[in-house]
Amino acid sequence: MSRKEGSLEAPTRHPIDWQNPDYYDHDKLMGELERVYDVCHGCRRCVSLCQSFPTLFDLVDESDTMEVDGVDKADYIKVVDHCYLCDLCFMTKCPYVPPHEWAIDFPHLMLQAKAQKFERDGARLRDRVLTNTDAMGKFASTPGVSQLMNGVGNTNVFRVTLEKTMGVHRDAPLPHYQRPTLEQRAQTQVQTIPATAVGETSGKVALFATCFANYTQSDLADDFMKVFQHNDIHIEPAFDLLCCGMPKLELGDLNSVDRMRKHNIPRLAELVRQGYDLIAPIPSCVLMFKQELPLMFPDDDEVALVQRAFFDPFEYLWLRHKGGQLKTEFQGTLGKVSYQPACHQRVQNFGPRTRDVLALVPDTEITTIERCSGHDGTYAVKLETREHALKIARPVVRQVDQAGPDHHISDCPMAASHIGEQRKLADGKASHAPHPISLLRQAYGL
Repeated sequence: MSRKEGSLEAPTRHPIDWQNPDYYDHDKLMGELERVYDVCHGCRRCVSLCQSFPTLFDLVDESDTMEVDGVDKADYIKVVDHCYLCDLCFMTKCPYVPPHEWAIDFPHLMLQAKAQKFERDGARLRDRVLTNTDAMGKFASTPGVSQLMNGVGNTNVFRVTLEKTMGVHRDAPLPHYQRPTLEQRAQTQVQTIPATAVGETSGKVALFATCFANYTQSDLADDFMKVFQHNDIHIEPAFDLLCCGMPKLELGDLNSVDRMRKHNIPRLAELVRQGYDLIAPIPSCVLMFKQELPLMFPDDDEVALVQRAFFDPFEYLWLRHKGGQLKTEFQGTLGKVSYQPACHQRVQNFGPRTRDVLALVPDTEITTIERCSGHDGTYAVKLETREHALKIARPVVRQVDQAGPDHHISDCPMAASHIGEQRKLADGKASHAPHPISLLRQAYGL
């Protein structure tokens, strides 16, 4: 039978069968890794995406046979450790994804390997702390603690000590924790606006703050509330929620993901039943509810209910615009904008709606850079992977420098900061790196 490359059919994802004992069968995993690594070795389209693929190809090329059969299976995990589940290989590069007969889903195979590693070895203290984002946010934003951390957090003695004891790179920027939280700030600004349905949108939105934005980007509350209210959308924060689970997913701690699901999904589903649509300021969190949880729990009706109601903020605004309900009377321009779409937004497959909405602003020039920023959760923070994160960011930084923008932006605040940090390290330049919703508020003159 001849083998075809690629498909005219849309890529499909299969459920993540993580509760099946076979999911944790080491020998079966090794066999599947060997099969997929062999296909990747013969293709190599993904070599520029992240460090997983150069690591794999170096292992093959330096082996005695120069084939996958010459690679020690104990080294397979080195490829896994560099995967941060950005999903770009599946969505933008691989010609062998399902429904192709080879059915390559590289990110979810890496997830299975991470889950087996976590089940077998657990995780080091640093990784448990960094992915316990709710506890970190609540503790570090406590009055007194936040001032202490923001005061000593960047001293050389503290950073060297943190690197030696925890493996957090001394040059990696640490977040600045804040109170009041995004939820608290948003609550003070709620206005009752009659909901007007437009297309798929109800006109009534609950904002899932996310643990990162809630404790470190609380000023985003002002921008979301102003922009959505200006467009006659009722918006209010959702309360009593935990982390979406993405940091634990990337660690392979699937039981913690399940625990967060059990807490979050009933609360979010009840909001949906009350007529709310759902949005979040961080693309990874949106993706968790739109893709990963539905694949992990394909038979959970409440997960499916939440999935259908969850939108990226700019996806939501564009849907309102298509229905003639987005205001386009802007008070200012944005000039030149370099825009790096977040990986976890791109793979949601609804199109470049952040760019499209901002392009409605007169005299605004947007340059889109479709490359990974290299930040990717904890990857740019850890001692052993930070240099790789900087390497991945260089093409983006170079294109931003070439554009010479008034602003550089990303849907992911961490990605935008990472790009800005590399620009400053390279030549002292620094461009304004707001959240896109903040730029839209600026254009409205609100």
